[in-house]
Amino acid sequence: MAERKINGVVKQALELGPTIAFFVIYLKIKEQTFTILGTEYSGFIVAALVFIPILLAAMAALWALSGTISRMQIFTAFMVIFFGGLTAWFNDERFFKMKTTIVYGFLAALLGIGLLRGQSWLRLVMGELLPMQPEGWMILTRRLTAMFVALAVANEVIWRTLSTETWVKLETFAMPVALVAFLWWQIFALQRFLIEAEDDTPQA
Repeated sequence: MAERKINGVVKQALELGPTIAFFVIYLKIKEQTFTILGTEYSGFIVAALVFIPILLAAMAALWALSGTISRMQIFTAFMVIFFGGLTAWFNDERFFKMKTTIVYGFLAALLGIGLLRGQSWLRLVMGELLPMQPEGWMILTRRLTAMFVALAVANEVIWRTLSTETWVKLETFAMPVALVAFLWWQIFALQRFLIEAEDDTPQA
């Protein structure tokens, strides 16, 4: 299916909506306990399980409207389903919390492998969106790799030492905002490596 343009607001709603829905559902049922097939589950685990079909429905809608789904979205969905399943099977919320660590750790490892090969695999993914000199891509890749490592470590510290509610709030809002802010900061910091688009307008 060919990629189609989609309204930006709708795209953002489909990408961010499931996470916001998980946050809202958790806040509403966090103090409750649910008995399913004779097993008691906390509100957090139930919210995590409800999050899975919401995420898949949003991805299906995004695919239907735009005709494409990114590899990162597919990977994230797989991790959510896998660790959500482990969370339910073992009735242990730690599996769902570890998901974030593993996702950031995987991204750091993936970029790190490229760096060891002297390549910026980030450039292969984002090169068309952000024209930049190879040196700039290597710098950005090294910094983003370090950022992913920092986020993975931060997630481990947070879920192991703080309350579940604090983890939910930080994982839902603080970490994504920190990552977006970091990327914008890097774009401005690496301005000297950006390649300006050539002006094809005929001269008078």
